[in-house]
Amino acid sequence: MPKAIRKVLIANRGEIAVRVIRAAKELGIQTAVVCSEADIDSLAVKLADEHVVIGPAQAAKSYLDKEKVLAAATQVGADAVHPGYGFLSENAGFADACNAAGIIFVGPSAHAIRTMGDKAAARTAAMAAGVPVVPGSDGEVSTLESAIEAANLIGYPVMIKAAAGGGGRGIRIAKDEAELCQQYRVAVAEATSAFGNGAVYLERFIASARHIEVQILGDGESVVHLFERDCSIQRRRQKIFEEAGSPVLPDATRQALCESAVKLAKAVKYSGAGTLEYLLDSASGEFFFIEMNTRIQVEHPITEMITGVDLLKAMLKIAGGEPLPYQQSDIVRRGHAIEVRINAEDPDKQFMPCPGVVGQLVWPQGPGVRIDTLLQAQYKIPAYYDSLLAKLIVWDENRPAALARLKRCLEELSIEGVKTTQPLFLRLLATEAVQSGQYDTNWLERWMAEASAVVKPDVLPTGRAA
Repeated sequence: MPKAIRKVLIANRGEIAVRVIRAAKELGIQTAVVCSEADIDSLAVKLADEHVVIGPAQAAKSYLDKEKVLAAATQVGADAVHPGYGFLSENAGFADACNAAGIIFVGPSAHAIRTMGDKAAARTAAMAAGVPVVPGSDGEVSTLESAIEAANLIGYPVMIKAAAGGGGRGIRIAKDEAELCQQYRVAVAEATSAFGNGAVYLERFIASARHIEVQILGDGESVVHLFERDCSIQRRRQKIFEEAGSPVLPDATRQALCESAVKLAKAVKYSGAGTLEYLLDSASGEFFFIEMNTRIQVEHPITEMITGVDLLKAMLKIAGGEPLPYQQSDIVRRGHAIEVRINAEDPDKQFMPCPGVVGQLVWPQGPGVRIDTLLQAQYKIPAYYDSLLAKLIVWDENRPAALARLKRCLEELSIEGVKTTQPLFLRLLATEAVQSGQYDTNWLERWMAEASAVVKPDVLPTGRAA
């Protein structure tokens, strides 16, 4: 049985590092955070009890360096490491190294990460547990010939997916054998370059799909679900607008979906917070498991808003040896929550990153409003990392009220000094598709391609900068 956590090292940066620090402090746990030389003035460093500079700005020489992170944990006397998301959060070797050093890894076992973090292996585990998966290849396709053979059985179009991929990266679509021959080699090369693992597998491409995911919590024996999130509004297969729950999911389908997630998580004796991702075929109403994220998700706050469960505190308690504090009947869904990602990007220029120095900040306030952010006035946004600046999360009793609250909050929000995605969301809220909830995972790119999707200055409140 692991010991209770007294001090946790946060092996991450940005808003998730801030989020973990706040949860830990409320539990009476001391906090330390690692940082690169570029993050020495970050909000996380200011809020943590201690910090350790572990290297230069490049992530490979700081946040991704397992030995430096473990050395920092030893230096500060931490008995646990929380990896946040990204970086080392789904690195089974790092989880093993923590265990070997006698340090608690706040997350699932290395075995669960290996099984569910590898998409091909997760697919096999899902099929063994009786959970529906998108028709696809029987594991990895190691040669072009085996890929062609598998595609002929699946039927075109097919998706070529990197087994170690994530965040929408490492995906290619082939509509026929000629395209498969071209895209297969490109996909293998991209997977090798991006993930250090060139393994790929095939899935049927569903033309009109919703991206639905189920949040679960487990302690290695018991598992509960915390209902679903709908993350279908994506650009380049990366989420930017998320809702809990889905505006289109019938109750019977919701129940079947969530029960299947619990079934699969139990099958791998999952411990901690995790998310099982599905595609919902808009035409047939069928749902298919596609992959699992064995970590906390960027969009976890909307689940917290509709259930009242603090997922970060639950992760720390479970990692400290406490049993899962909930039965399924304890988890009650109430109201509707929406999160939008405020990124330092210019939507008019293909979402080009726009780092800079932040001027005056005005955050929206009021009932049902939450801001998770790394920002502070005069903060210089580093050019080396993800462009996420803040998450604007709203809750209300139903979806129309939540949409109205989101519009009001976006109009109040002001981040001077840098371009952000704020104007894009105001434009999105004016569309019939978003108001009605009728969209799929490709809708945003189609909408952006239309002339009417060009972001116009007149959507901004008077006197406000994006």
